[in-house]
Amino acid sequence: MKVIFAGGGTAGHVNPALAIASYIKKKDPSAQIAFSGGKGGIEERLVAREGYPIYTFPLSGLSRSLSLGGLKKNVGAIKNTFSAISAAKKIIREKKPDIVIGTGGYACFPMVYAAHACGVKTAMLEVNATPGVALKQLAKKADCVMISFEETRSFFEGAKKVVYTGSPVRGEILDAAEQPGKPLFDNGKPTVLCFWGSVGALYMNKKMEDFIALVNEDKSFNILQAAGKANFEWMPRELKEKGVELENNENIRLEEYIYDMASAMNGCDLVICRAGASTLAEVCACGKPSLIVPSPYVADNHQEKNARALERAGAAVVALEKEVDGKALFEMAKELIADGEKLGTMGANARKLANFDALESIWQAVCDTVNGK
Repeated sequence: MKVIFAGGGTAGHVNPALAIASYIKKKDPSAQIAFSGGKGGIEERLVAREGYPIYTFPLSGLSRSLSLGGLKKNVGAIKNTFSAISAAKKIIREKKPDIVIGTGGYACFPMVYAAHACGVKTAMLEVNATPGVALKQLAKKADCVMISFEETRSFFEGAKKVVYTGSPVRGEILDAAEQPGKPLFDNGKPTVLCFWGSVGALYMNKKMEDFIALVNEDKSFNILQAAGKANFEWMPRELKEKGVELENNENIRLEEYIYDMASAMNGCDLVICRAGASTLAEVCACGKPSLIVPSPYVADNHQEKNARALERAGAAVVALEKEVDGKALFEMAKELIADGEKLGTMGANARKLANFDALESIWQAVCDTVNGK
């Protein structure tokens, strides 16, 4: 089977594709797999680390501003999209894939659109409860739409085929979840793992400076935080100004990006994060309690909906970004960390929400689509 995955912009659009790619290779070792995405996007780094080829195009999202600057940006974005579609068609004709699978973000649009235009089978995966703009547009012509929430089905009433699969979790995360966690620090203290998505949330990282400064003073637990590429350029300097020396710090580690998320997730005691569906699927698979601050900057407020589902199940505590600062988050985390029994219950409840059959369901849906079923 020849497969091209299309998507990017955030790890939430790339990691599900990598999970599926790995599973396809497991089921069909002769499978030929490639990726496509935006030039300079995080997909370039993540895909390269896994050893897959990737085709990239200069792409940018549309601006919602009606200003002259916004209009100029949109003209450029549209030109880039048409150019990328033309380049994608050449790749499709040369590589002759059996299927192109879009996993979201505007970076998926050129390759999926080109595949449809060239008569190649296409499938789309939506891991969030509310689909993004690109996916809703592409789903109208896709041969199969795979969803992670049953309620998402209502957005695709005109689609050829909609299949509930659940959200895929990377194999290394699933494997790690079955093993005893290894401590992330050598001091015997509990550890908080914090990350705000692959790009990093500026406002939350600003708040986390105060959180980290309090951890530095209190020292009752550890924190491992991923800042994101842009934030990592200024956070170490500003933390130093708050009296936090990161070098050789026994209970604080700040990283640009956590590539070995399997070990980090498995070795922590509490996760503080956003509420992207891919993130929460991994948290649940690892059976970890979480303190969730959903992003308010997403379509239809879908992250809060994702987070509230875990909260209702007793697996998470939800805090809204506008209602918390670094000190409040620190106090919430410290209270949770101090209650081992509650953490254990939350983790067990999270594990109950995990869908361990998602990859097999996706594999079956892909095979059926390729075979015209």
